[in-house]
Amino acid sequence: MMAAERLSPSTLIERLPQVRGRLSADAPLHKITWFRVGGPAEVLFRPEDRADLLHFLTEKPKDIPVTVLGVASNLLVRDGGLPGVALRLARGFTEIERDGDAVIAGAGAPDLNVARTAQGEGLGGLEFLSGVPGTIGGALRMNAGAYGTEIGDVLDWAEAVQPDGTLRRFTAAEMEYGYRHCGLPGDWIFLRARLRGTPDAPDAIARRIAEIQAQRGDSQPVKSRTGGSTFKNPAPEVAGGLRAWELIDRAGCRGLTVGGAQVSEMHCNFLINTGEASAADLESLGEEVRRRVKQTSGVTLEWEIRRIGVPQEGVLDGSIPGKEGSAA
Repeated sequence: MMAAERLSPSTLIERLPQVRGRLSADAPLHKITWFRVGGPAEVLFRPEDRADLLHFLTEKPKDIPVTVLGVASNLLVRDGGLPGVALRLARGFTEIERDGDAVIAGAGAPDLNVARTAQGEGLGGLEFLSGVPGTIGGALRMNAGAYGTEIGDVLDWAEAVQPDGTLRRFTAAEMEYGYRHCGLPGDWIFLRARLRGTPDAPDAIARRIAEIQAQRGDSQPVKSRTGGSTFKNPAPEVAGGLRAWELIDRAGCRGLTVGGAQVSEMHCNFLINTGEASAADLESLGEEVRRRVKQTSGVTLEWEIRRIGVPQEGVLDGSIPGKEGSAA
């Protein structure tokens, strides 16, 4: 396969406004994605705080795209890299505080930290977040959920900012949530959210978090280089009640490999980087899984992992360039 043309970030960074946070040109993203693959960001921006981010959005040229990364847990950055500005909300966006019967959490706060903070405050109902890899911002964007609860079930409001710096607060109803879907335009950037809890004993909450953590460890390849659930579960009426992993297993894809990418033996709705995979390997493997599931069941699986950036030639046509996948 031919690699995509390398990005030249020097001209872009000169066009960006002065900020208090960090602007890094030609920033390697494979070091921060959970898959440990992907090309560089033309520019990576880590704002100091909310005011710094709003200043940047208001003053930057409108033709420069901005992509929010979060902690890059459910994300595949393609090998050609990411044009424009990659935004990572970390310090200044990770605060978690109690607010009556709820917690207010910054978009950069890890989901597990929110669950544990709520536990310490004696607020139950947010334990499911300990089973969701990523941050609150990512959870808001995809209506993330686990173990029977989704973020939309506990959300009072979320604050977001438009690309031009306009702030707005949305209620849960205004988010137009569905299964792994948010109706808010994709270019809005979440800043924080208020999540409702229920008074409960911290020890009881801690036990439920421990149970979720144990269940994840027993059923998912959490110690591997993975990006979480790869495909959305299809609607029951479409797949006869079968979940994505069951369709993948029935299609004979458990253990299937492409280069250094493999369908997990433990849970076949997870793709893993066995050590030397490229983003192209992982995306090609995912497309081959989709092809085989469609062929065997008639169901078209939808990607849950977010794929961004410049692809390598031949990856998106549903084929595996140059080789056949093989069962491990």
